Amino acid sequence: MKEFFKIIVSTVTYPVLMGTCLLLHYLILDLDFSLQIATYIPVAVGLTVITLMELKFPHRQEWLAKRGDVLNDLSYMFLVQVLLVKILSFFFSITLLEMLRSSGYTFDRLWPHTWPVYTQAVLMVLSADFLRYWLHRLSHKWMLLWRLHAVHHSPHKLYWINVGRFHPIEKGLQFLFDSLPFIVLGVSGKVLALYFVFFAINGFFQHCNIELKLGPLNYIVSGPELHRWHHSVVIGESNKNYGNNLIIWDLVFGTWYLPKTKMVRELGLKNRKYPLGFLSQLKTPFKKGMDQG
Repeated sequence: MKEFFKIIVSTVTYPVLMGTCLLLHYLILDLDFSLQIATYIPVAVGLTVITLMELKFPHRQEWLAKRGDVLNDLSYMFLVQVLLVKILSFFFSITLLEMLRSSGYTFDRLWPHTWPVYTQAVLMVLSADFLRYWLHRLSHKWMLLWRLHAVHHSPHKLYWINVGRFHPIEKGLQFLFDSLPFIVLGVSGKVLALYFVFFAINGFFQHCNIELKLGPLNYIVSGPELHRWHHSVVIGESNKNYGNNLIIWDLVFGTWYLPKTKMVRELGLKNRKYPLGFLSQLKTPFKKGMDQG
């Protein structure tokens, strides 16, 4: 009975929690609360459930986060994922958009603003993921980009908090690919908020240390089963599954990878001396010989 319960939990957790958070976002908006409240409450609910499930149903016991890991990853989460993104959003929204408008350039007409919000959000996920797919893939091919991206691949275990472990320069590049185009296109706040709820919850799931089985969803979203292979220390395994939210572009371009007969073993970089601390990793990409895949 206990094993049966675990199977049920591992199968339904992703679709049920994702669906609940998206529905909660819709309901809070329908009650005329602010867009910020409707966005951050569902994300907080999803994050709380995922955190508790990591403790209750860990995929690997040895992947449970230690205090030192958490402090480093929280630094990335708040300083890079939150503060830096806020600064970039403000800067580009104020300076670039005003510059374009004052010059008579406008790109609003290129976006289907009259479509339903959910349809626009789907289009945004598809197009943003296409751009991020190629940035991610090139980050594994071009040494200059790989030195930055190696920071994200440095952890030896996966849990939800280290989803935000990106060097600030790489995060800036990601912003240019998955956020700035949609700001320039004038995508509405409601669409951006809905996208963010999906983006955040899926990202937490992607790195989570929970025993999950996504089944057919492994052909749609980039979930934990797929992403663990992307963090393998084996180059032939890690150069797969580049999808950010979706795995569709990996299927299209032949980089989808989910073997049925083996499990991923070691994670991280071949260079096991690669620094893991937040401050150390800020300068590591500029040191030679530290970026071995």
